[in-house]
Amino acid sequence: MSVAVKKFGGSSLSTPGRIRQVAEMVARFHDTGRPTVVVVSARGDSTDELLAAALELHAAPAARETDQLLATGENASAALLAMALHDQGAPAVSLTGPQAGIRVSGNHGAGMIAEIDPARILAHLRRGRVVVVSGFQGEDAEGDVITLGRGGSDTTAVALATALSAASCEIYTDVKGIYTADPRVVPEARVLSTIDAGVMAEMAFAGAQVMHSRAVELAASHAIDVVVRGTFTTEPGTTILGRSIDVLESQGSITAVTHDTDIVMALTRSRRPRDGLAADILTELARDSVPVDLLSWGAPDGHGFRMGFALHGSRLAPAREALRRIAAGLGCDTEVDEKVGKVSLVGVGLLNRPDYTARMLALLSRMGVTPSWVSSTQLRVSVIVPLDRVLEAVTALHQEFGLGRDDLDTPSMAAV
Repeated sequence: MSVAVKKFGGSSLSTPGRIRQVAEMVARFHDTGRPTVVVVSARGDSTDELLAAALELHAAPAARETDQLLATGENASAALLAMALHDQGAPAVSLTGPQAGIRVSGNHGAGMIAEIDPARILAHLRRGRVVVVSGFQGEDAEGDVITLGRGGSDTTAVALATALSAASCEIYTDVKGIYTADPRVVPEARVLSTIDAGVMAEMAFAGAQVMHSRAVELAASHAIDVVVRGTFTTEPGTTILGRSIDVLESQGSITAVTHDTDIVMALTRSRRPRDGLAADILTELARDSVPVDLLSWGAPDGHGFRMGFALHGSRLAPAREALRRIAAGLGCDTEVDEKVGKVSLVGVGLLNRPDYTARMLALLSRMGVTPSWVSSTQLRVSVIVPLDRVLEAVTALHQEFGLGRDDLDTPSMAAV
């Protein structure tokens, strides 16, 4: 019988009462006889509280010790849920990421899962136990704990589903599924019944916080369906399809409007341009595992070299270090603008439908919002706007593209 993998977010485990509710759900499922692995995030705001405690002791805590500290949040959730399962009469065991056989490479705070040895998990499953695994973490070749970055528990769950040959992975969270926009910003936003994995990955990278973008990419590469649903509701949620959806060329569409207020724009300039400078700058950022978005640069000319890119706020500290190296070693001036946000239309076939970008920019112009940066791909059109206009822009775009209308709910997306 195939293994079931379920992941519960921190809000689902924030109180003892909620932990008991989750334990009751898991115990009932375990009683059906299906081998069950549960992945957990840190409870409630515990990650932020741990970070705040670290900052009280040191203005720039060491990356290794920060990972050692943050991993305890997930470990606590796993142990508490296992205890609650025992109370329900369900045999259970908690495992940290390293104990679960998760090996990670890369830098502290931004690790990537390199391999999983599921032998210990399988041994517990054969004994009839529910295995509760701490998400967000693994160990490197030296045995040090490496965390996967914010949202990394999603990636842990999908990676375990892959290693255990599960057909699907269920993500339980504090929302009913994947929405056409953040429902806290746009009350009219709808839950999508299904969504293409490529579109979901773009939504996640563009600011939708309900799923980790790397988790979606991993599920797609292994053809695993991921179901996202509310923990304490009976609604079906959203299925992220682990396979591509066939879309006719004429069916370009907008699925959702996303936003990200935790970003910065960085600009590098050099009056002494040379061949390979852009690659050198990106290499420095890659050394610190800093992903960039909306990348653009000007070829060397009489005005020198200019290169701009968006960075996520969570990677700003290592990015600043990389930018210092760029300034010192490559002779570039650098500046960072933190008073901006990113707003994106996400869908399919967007390059083939330039009218969508035109409508987006025309609407923003009517609102008196002038984007400082525009980027488009087949799956996403993103603009950088002043931070204090982001939420207003999201609401207006959601209405402009009719994403709140029930008659647009197709099996895969809202067509426009």
